[in-house]
Amino acid sequence: MRRRTVTAGNLEELLQVTAPAQASEQAAATPAAAHAPAPAPREDHGLRTEFEFELPRGYVDETGTVHRHGTMRLATARDELRPQIDLRVKENPAYLSVVLLSQVITRLGTISDVHAGIVERMYATDVAFLQDFYRRVNSEGHTRAAVTCPHCEGGFEVDLSGGRLGES
Repeated sequence: MRRRTVTAGNLEELLQVTAPAQASEQAAATPAAAHAPAPAPREDHGLRTEFEFELPRGYVDETGTVHRHGTMRLATARDELRPQIDLRVKENPAYLSVVLLSQVITRLGTISDVHAGIVERMYATDVAFLQDFYRRVNSEGHTRAAVTCPHCEGGFEVDLSGGRLGES
């Protein structure tokens, strides 16, 4: 087994070389295959891959608009590996969560292109919330948290994905 040093510049090239053969099979398809019937739609196996959330404070963009509702997708191995070669992460390991969150947040309010600069400008409470939310959906597979009432000390679960009392 050969070891290979990967840099940010050649990650995409390496990923293309090691990608499944599906892309090369599609490129080699004959024109007759273009008239073949469309493949059957994939079956829904009940795997939930996107989770909605509501930030405690909200991201304030340059126009002053507050964005609180968003969507996070499940992380892939590639999402977890890519920050390891990011120069910003190498210089400051604490930056790893910023890069990782920017890859898995698919929408934040009306913003569909969430990048590291947006995560950098979020309030610390929102980043902490997103880090916990990421851990829950990727490790535990759900968005529920066990909590205890400070008054009666009764235990119950809350859904961290947002919503108001009585809403689904």
